[in-house]
Amino acid sequence: MVFFLALRNIVKNKKNNAIVILLITVIVFIFFMGNSMIERSNLSLHDAFIKSLTGDVMIQKKADVSMNLFGANTPVIDEFFIIPVFPAYDTVMEIVRAESGIAGITSQVSGKAYLDLLGVRSPALLCGVDASTYFSVFPGVILEEGRMLYESEYGAMITSDRARRIQGETGIYPRIGDPLLFTSGSDFGFKIREVPLVGIFSYQNPGLFMNEIIIIDPQTARVLNSIQVAAPQETSYSNTQHEAAQLLSLDIDDIFSMESSFFQRDDEEDFSVDFLIGWLAESPSAGDINLAGGDWNFIIIDLEDNVSPASFIRSINKKIEPYGVTAVDWRTSVGTSAILLLLVQVLFNAGMLLICATGVITVINILLISVFRRTREIGTLRAIGSSDLYISSLVLQENIILSVFSGAAGIGIGFLFIKWINALAFSIPNELIASFLGGQILTLDFIPKVAAVSFFLAVILGIVVSIYPINVTLRIEPVEAVRQG
Repeated sequence: MVFFLALRNIVKNKKNNAIVILLITVIVFIFFMGNSMIERSNLSLHDAFIKSLTGDVMIQKKADVSMNLFGANTPVIDEFFIIPVFPAYDTVMEIVRAESGIAGITSQVSGKAYLDLLGVRSPALLCGVDASTYFSVFPGVILEEGRMLYESEYGAMITSDRARRIQGETGIYPRIGDPLLFTSGSDFGFKIREVPLVGIFSYQNPGLFMNEIIIIDPQTARVLNSIQVAAPQETSYSNTQHEAAQLLSLDIDDIFSMESSFFQRDDEEDFSVDFLIGWLAESPSAGDINLAGGDWNFIIIDLEDNVSPASFIRSINKKIEPYGVTAVDWRTSVGTSAILLLLVQVLFNAGMLLICATGVITVINILLISVFRRTREIGTLRAIGSSDLYISSLVLQENIILSVFSGAAGIGIGFLFIKWINALAFSIPNELIASFLGGQILTLDFIPKVAAVSFFLAVILGIVVSIYPINVTLRIEPVEAVRQG
């Protein structure tokens, strides 16, 4: 009975109610579209990084600043930040392997260097990987040419995007076997290493900065980033460290004099710049160094689909905390881009609160006008014995019906808008925006979770805007109906 009376009142006051429906519909539409785009970006970044680079969980050494796979998450200090070496690697790895719900585990040494390939010099992000486990953990790494990096070999893989850029500058597409010359600098001096190109790959969902990544053997990544490596006796690295110490003890004139014995070789060939570059670039053979074991920056974990990353992180952190390491989620592992997207989401919804507050005030004023116009009707109901609960439920049901209709209308219009945008196949010229939205063509998805939250928002608005008008309605006395005839 109350429901049908509420419907009659809505039709009777259709002009005021039309304004209420319009306001709530607009609010729901803006909320739905904004969060749909943000959630689409979240899903794109999640798919891009989880299956290609970060895994679900990353374990790193505790630091004073938040840290991602390639440096600090604070841009001001990132240029000067050195990623710390993982402490108690073997012990922590045993703890991790004992956990349930893990689909795969791998380790990584990260760094930065300059790559010289076919005369083109460009910055590179280095992923020194455990090749025995890395590619099984990350199925999003797609081989284009050559082969995947083998365990216990020296070599590197570049992205097809980098290969095309080099071809654009030189007219030559990189070939498997081409030498890659890496240079880096640190407090320990400059490092130069040369390794062969073993493969060209692409990412299934390339995200921001991912085309700058080079997958490389961990030993070369360690050397370029001046990570001290524990090696067997008689390793050529012991000789290298001895030679480096000897080099520091010489005068600059002695180092570069033709009579210097520091760079003399057994065959007594003349010293030259080419020989110096070759000496600096010389890498020990794979058989001389044990590539397995410690000296890693990160342990990366891929979880099974039914395992909650947040719950896993809370559980594992209790066990590994004594070892000076901590587990973080994929968003922290990615760094600034994913964190900024989360900030955008927070700011957008904070702005929506202001819009909702403004809309609520406007709707309340419209409903109050409607209540005042119905003074005689409400007074009559009270005069014939209608309870406060009956009158309150009548007003509340009217407003909830309006809000439900408005919520459905806002979501429906949003759904049609998404279909229209997708049909336009709009091209995104900005690479940053394209990486957030998952491609160069603007594509939006209808996300049921966002639709449900939007509809819930409309219902909440309907309840909130009813509180004050109900209080005003209950203060109307039967005598008011008599006064108005």
